[in-house]
Amino acid sequence: MGELVRVAGYFGLFAIVFAETGLLVGFCLPGDSLLVTAGLLASQEGSLNVWVLGAALSLAAVLGDSVGYAIGYYLGPRVFNRDNSFFFNKDHVAKTQRFYQKYGSKTIVLARFVPIVRTFAPTVAGVGKMEYRRFLAFNVFGGVGWVWSMVLAGYFLGRTIPDLEHHLHWVALIVIAISFIPIVREWLIAHKEKTAS
Repeated sequence: MGELVRVAGYFGLFAIVFAETGLLVGFCLPGDSLLVTAGLLASQEGSLNVWVLGAALSLAAVLGDSVGYAIGYYLGPRVFNRDNSFFFNKDHVAKTQRFYQKYGSKTIVLARFVPIVRTFAPTVAGVGKMEYRRFLAFNVFGGVGWVWSMVLAGYFLGRTIPDLEHHLHWVALIVIAISFIPIVREWLIAHKEKTAS
């Protein structure tokens, strides 16, 4: 992960965050672990500035969600009626819809912290014709909060724990495991409800 961050630089990281949040094919890209790793490396090396990093990736996250919303708004039914493929799985959409049923408009903010759901949430909002001004407010709040919380977590970890940059793979694995807790929890609840009925 560290090598990816170093090679990608600002432009590559911007493209990855934009694709993960805005394009339906982006669900397989690293999100949380990438941001934490970028913040950690910014604390150790001179190649990345944490403030430029946070600002650029916040913009990428907001623009990405806006593109995802537009895809859902203008192409929604055609996109979601497609057959399953490597890049599109109706189960991901179903998980996102369940998330919406539970959390409503707050999904735009909360989904930022849930892998896979964060990719499909803006598109589902577009399909549902959520008012764009309302969507944009949640989008900006969620995008900025997600990016800065992850980048600064990595940054302060790197400042606090010596030589942590030499153990980036463990940091990435821990972040990935933590970020999947909400999905596992939702799956267990859904499984329990299905078994009960």
